[in-house]
Amino acid sequence: MTGSPAAQHQLDLVPDALLAGRAADGDTAAFEALARRHGPLMRATARRLTGSLADADDVVQETLVQAWKQLDNLRDPAAVKGWLLRIVGSRSIDYLRKRRNHADLDDAENLVDHHARPRPEDPENNALSSSRVEALKAALAGLPEEQRRCWVLKEFNDQSYEEIALTLNISADSVRGRLARARVTLARRMEEWR
Repeated sequence: MTGSPAAQHQLDLVPDALLAGRAADGDTAAFEALARRHGPLMRATARRLTGSLADADDVVQETLVQAWKQLDNLRDPAAVKGWLLRIVGSRSIDYLRKRRNHADLDDAENLVDHHARPRPEDPENNALSSSRVEALKAALAGLPEEQRRCWVLKEFNDQSYEEIALTLNISADSVRGRLARARVTLARRMEEWR
């Protein structure tokens, strides 16, 4: 880390475009500010895609190394956040391909909105919620990998069709088709939980 804590705090107030431009010119403090700003979202995205906190940390680390090396290729410095998330998406997919046991969805409980979880004093609702989570895990595991990726990016990262298309290097129409098929399959498999 370079500079004083006060200088770093001031960098946290600088817009992305300026930080990205300075980082592309070799300013490590500017790059560190970008990493602090977008790191939590990058990590959350990687965790949702890989299903693993350890893999997510590795993905973010590799993303930051790649981003540092390729910052001078960034056409629109103001779009650095989306650019970083696309790299995270690509790196996450690489991790899933390497791992090949991508059906491991042990962390799917984290995908369920914590507000929807029942109170601890309600054992019947706790049992139902647990069963619902297990059914969701099974339904997600049964989706083809491409459909699952699109669904997670849309439903949990709230990415647009265009952002998902860029992340997965496919057309927006392909994203729409995969999402439609995933939704039909999940709706059918989750029918009893409606």
